Amino acid sequence: MSVNNNIWEVAEAYLAGALSDAEVTELKARLETDAAFAAEFNDATNLISSFEGSGRQKRFRGMLRDIHQKQASVGNKPRRIQLLPQAWRTAAIAASVALFTSALTFWSVNPAIRKNDSQYNTISREVEHLKRVQAQQQAKQDQLIQNINKNNKPAPPPSSVKYTGTGFALTNDGYFVTAYHVINDGKGDYDSVYIQTHDGQYYKANLVNYNAENDVAVLKVEKKNFHFGKGEVPYTFTSGKSGLGSEIFTLGYPKDDIVYSEGYISSKNGFQGDNMQYTLVLPAGHGQSGSPVIDSKGNILGLLTAVGGQEEANTYAVSSKAVIELLHSKMPDDRSFHLPRSNKMGRMGREQLVEKMEAYTVSVKVYKR
Repeated sequence: MSVNNNIWEVAEAYLAGALSDAEVTELKARLETDAAFAAEFNDATNLISSFEGSGRQKRFRGMLRDIHQKQASVGNKPRRIQLLPQAWRTAAIAASVALFTSALTFWSVNPAIRKNDSQYNTISREVEHLKRVQAQQQAKQDQLIQNINKNNKPAPPPSSVKYTGTGFALTNDGYFVTAYHVINDGKGDYDSVYIQTHDGQYYKANLVNYNAENDVAVLKVEKKNFHFGKGEVPYTFTSGKSGLGSEIFTLGYPKDDIVYSEGYISSKNGFQGDNMQYTLVLPAGHGQSGSPVIDSKGNILGLLTAVGGQEEANTYAVSSKAVIELLHSKMPDDRSFHLPRSNKMGRMGREQLVEKMEAYTVSVKVYKR
């Protein structure tokens, strides 16, 4: 076969190994000297090789199907198939084609994947934005509820305060004691009594019972389910008299903020020898009438009622015995009082005692008509 024959025939014969040595030598010489011929020859051989590769791939797939059918016919026992060298070459070509096809598929689908990723990120940002918006709305709602609750707090009537004093709890459900003269100076020109608790809230109170001679009055907060503190009253009331020199302290409201004062018992009797009172060396002023007198162990010894004149520095307190006697007398609402017998403040330091007492000590405000 001459290399001048049809270029396709020469290419097929070359690939099939049908050329003689002389023809191969002549072909190589022509390829080196004739660039146009060489280009056409290479195109022809490449195309013929692709056709043959496709045919080999089809034959390889057919061979795999035959193997699978034979294996299925002999049962599920696995068999090892020994492939011939030419089969390995065919498998390699098929794997290359599969790899190329997978890569082509990935790049064609990848824009959609990237688009989905972008949409996902956008949705994520929107979700986070919604979370932030919801959190802001919730914060505004909580603040609104707090404002409503704050505005709904009991408030004093729109009138001037006539008298002020101090009171402290008898029971945690709203009963408290103060000096009787705080709510009634003998003229009776008032129409309502309120307390202001340590956290600034106002509650209306009603007179339950009193002893004008001993200057003691018991009142009750009107609000249902009212409580002074988180637990029962933590202190006890002494039934006897404490000795001279006993250290005492008090909490009261001579102004808007609660005030601490301390001193000692200077006499076991009070004004003009009244045995239901104490005489104290204790700084006190207007607004502190009804304040509790407390010893170092957290026991209630009595409540403040008066201060001495300009020539004496004494302060007078009615003893807790007078309070107990009033509570044991017949109450208008038939209420039976059981004062606490357990003192929960006996081992506390002074600062702890004061902090504990604050919740159970209130400012008493009397409003005129």
